[in-house]
Amino acid sequence: MRGLYSLLLICAVILSVFCGCKKTQVLSDDDAAGDRKSAAGKNRAKNPYGDMLVIASIGEPLNLIPAIAHDSASHEAANLIYDGLITIDKDKNIKGALAESWDVSPTDTSITFYLRKDVTWHDGAPFTSKDVIFTYKFMLDNNTPTSYDADFRKITSIDAPDDYTVVVEYEEPYAPALISWSIWIMPAHLLEGQLPAKSPLQRSPVGTGPYIFESWNANQNLTLKSNPAYYEGQPYVEKVMFRYLQDQGASFLELLQGGVDFMQLTAAQYEKQTDTERFRTFYNKYNYLADSYSYIGYNLTRKPFDDKLVRQALSYATPRQEIIDSILHGHGVSATGPYKPGTYWHNPNVQSYATDLKKARELLNASGWELNEKGLLMKDKKAFRIELITNQNTTRIQIAEILQKSWKELGIEVDIRVAEWGAFISQHIDKRNFDAVILSWNIVLDPDPNDVWNSSSCADKKTLNFMCFKNEEADRLMSEGTSTFDPVKRKACYDRFQEILAEEQPYTFLFVPESLSAVSKRFEGVEPAPAGLLYNLIDWYVPTGVQKYKIQR
Repeated sequence: MRGLYSLLLICAVILSVFCGCKKTQVLSDDDAAGDRKSAAGKNRAKNPYGDMLVIASIGEPLNLIPAIAHDSASHEAANLIYDGLITIDKDKNIKGALAESWDVSPTDTSITFYLRKDVTWHDGAPFTSKDVIFTYKFMLDNNTPTSYDADFRKITSIDAPDDYTVVVEYEEPYAPALISWSIWIMPAHLLEGQLPAKSPLQRSPVGTGPYIFESWNANQNLTLKSNPAYYEGQPYVEKVMFRYLQDQGASFLELLQGGVDFMQLTAAQYEKQTDTERFRTFYNKYNYLADSYSYIGYNLTRKPFDDKLVRQALSYATPRQEIIDSILHGHGVSATGPYKPGTYWHNPNVQSYATDLKKARELLNASGWELNEKGLLMKDKKAFRIELITNQNTTRIQIAEILQKSWKELGIEVDIRVAEWGAFISQHIDKRNFDAVILSWNIVLDPDPNDVWNSSSCADKKTLNFMCFKNEEADRLMSEGTSTFDPVKRKACYDRFQEILAEEQPYTFLFVPESLSAVSKRFEGVEPAPAGLLYNLIDWYVPTGVQKYKIQR
């Protein structure tokens, strides 16, 4: 395991609370994201089984075949249902999952995976190398509408010498190769020959993970039950329920009333609404810098957002520090690009956009925009008007209101539109039907940014580059960054890539928030770590005397 493994240990500097360890980008309905795989292995304590963890979620999954979904709600559930060949431990080091070990060739162009022999699918069928081969083909199938196929297009051949060995060949060294196999392995016996868009697995999935799908009540909840045959041991908490609530205010009321056990708090809730005797009696709260960033994204196929000067002006007119101080109550740091400040891959020396309305006006004037007698910004007899869209997320709505006020000082009219998460994705993001959006990305384990930023993914809708950013130099740098295992050379590529983003401003990068969580004190075994809060969920348990939900076995 030389080249790939040693490099990816260096790469393991970024991840969080609600996105899982997959080498995939997901759009999040919330602003902080985490890993839900166990690092315990087989040496687990003997704790009581039982009870249910109820998790508050604003967004409902689009579907539970995660390769064809790119929203965090779908992936939150899917990451408990499915496994990849590899995962990470609590310190973000790579470890085996469905693969118990692997070898990398001396040329760094081949990986041989040795699969576990003690794994079954949730329906009892054996997991074998056939499923790995099928997943590869599934990701490349034209009938699979996925945004996560780029890593697999680097593969030149894949072979299964036997039921528990898989050999993957690459034409040249590909740095994200190993972590790419944290992707969800899909059941060949249930999906082969089917169109994924018509598969019942969208609503009733079958995986190999620690939890088994039980039920999905639309607009209400999704329930999973523990997998007694899970290779790392059956989870102690027998059920996990995701409750789909209207907003974070409703979620907090449910928390206080005992209707949910876990939720992501807003900064205002964390600071002002948790200092009560009831909260302190029943809940613990945690905070740490999340592996996600929030941003304003511009539709580069629409005027005037195709003009770099306009995008730069909007960034100068965005009061980041006010947002961090007033909305996050200081629980966050400014973002300048897609990498987490303080980590290896972050470039701290890129062009910054501290709030400067004078500079913003100069840039708009240079782009041909002028104020009329009514104080409206005009060009070619048209007023500058933006529809700013986001989902039902308290923090994002508050950001939109601050932007509306700040941008109005430039003479820009801002219409705020708030959409339900599913409609937001399907009607606006997937169809590129927007001027500007407020969203967040998780920060993935490997620094390869191709999924979101490569020009090629602008050609089709339902891709992660829904801003349609195109830059030849950026494409070249991303390609070079994936073809070397030297972290110094990779960093040079990504440093320059961040300089390009800072110049082009396809996003106004806002902040990296702190993850602010509340967890019921019933649950023991909760151990925050670099991998987040829920990385060891299978080891959480509730002492018999305080179990709340009586589960029929």
